[in-house]
Amino acid sequence: MQPRNMSMSGVVDLAAVKAAQEAKAKAEQARAETARQGGGGAVSPADLVIDVDEAGFEAEVLQRSAEVPVVIDFWAEWCQPCKQLSPVLERLAIEYNGRFLLAKIDVDANQMLMQQFGIQGIPAVFAVVAGQALPLFQGAADEAQIRQTLDQLVQVAEQRFGLTGLVVDPDAEPGGAPPAEVPIGPYDALLNAAAQALDAGDLGGAVQAYKNVLADDPAHPEAKLGLSQAELLQRVQHLDPQQVRRDAAEKPADAQAQIAAADLDLVGGHVEDAFGRLIDAVRRTVGDDRDTVRLRLLELFEIVGAEDPRVAAARRALARALF
Repeated sequence: MQPRNMSMSGVVDLAAVKAAQEAKAKAEQARAETARQGGGGAVSPADLVIDVDEAGFEAEVLQRSAEVPVVIDFWAEWCQPCKQLSPVLERLAIEYNGRFLLAKIDVDANQMLMQQFGIQGIPAVFAVVAGQALPLFQGAADEAQIRQTLDQLVQVAEQRFGLTGLVVDPDAEPGGAPPAEVPIGPYDALLNAAAQALDAGDLGGAVQAYKNVLADDPAHPEAKLGLSQAELLQRVQHLDPQQVRRDAAEKPADAQAQIAAADLDLVGGHVEDAFGRLIDAVRRTVGDDRDTVRLRLLELFEIVGAEDPRVAAARRALARALF
């Protein structure tokens, strides 16, 4: 079988050379700064190649594609070309030093994933960037061709999505959990101010108070959740529920109409309705509209909480809708 190279040149804006160079420079600075600060969350080289199955696909591919491009190698033990291609991809994953993560999927054990990606033959190589799937190539490919495709993938991830990849520490323990983040300082006063503003119906004040915390500590869990909740209430504050639901019923493919209705669903306690509405909208929309719906759904997941079984079920449904 001749290789069917899926060039990504059409994704790259060739007219924006200067902007691309600036974006790449910023990405390099971000990686250097992360490493300078001690490499929080650094991974070992062994963690750059992982085996993924259907149960772990959402967490290990979809979620991680928000921080690093994930290259997927679909293979099988009986596939002779796979035995030639896979070692090359594994070696390049180490060489690219965190620019991408290689996920290996055995198609014999994961038939559903093979069907969702529409794979007709193996080896087949895809990438997932910020939740979006990109076909790279199918069949055997020489190393020069693979490198060119990977270089384009890394470039797109940096320029279009701001993904700077993973920080790799040769001394890190394989599979080790990242060190716990230490809060920068106490924020009781600001968090109390946010709670008081919410009680008083001052949603703008609550939003600003949470943002003040996050300006110093972007990972502060209570402030992140509070901000998401306050912004949700702010979005629905002046909506006409009857008009919103009428628009959603009449315009099933309108991303903004479905998003507004889902916000109302969630505020009203109809969690599964909100999730189902946006998953249906993901199926009906394309391009930027689809990405807008997907991102709002992820925001609603954060509000409800990852431990909620409704979130886990909706994440699986979202993965099926995307692929």
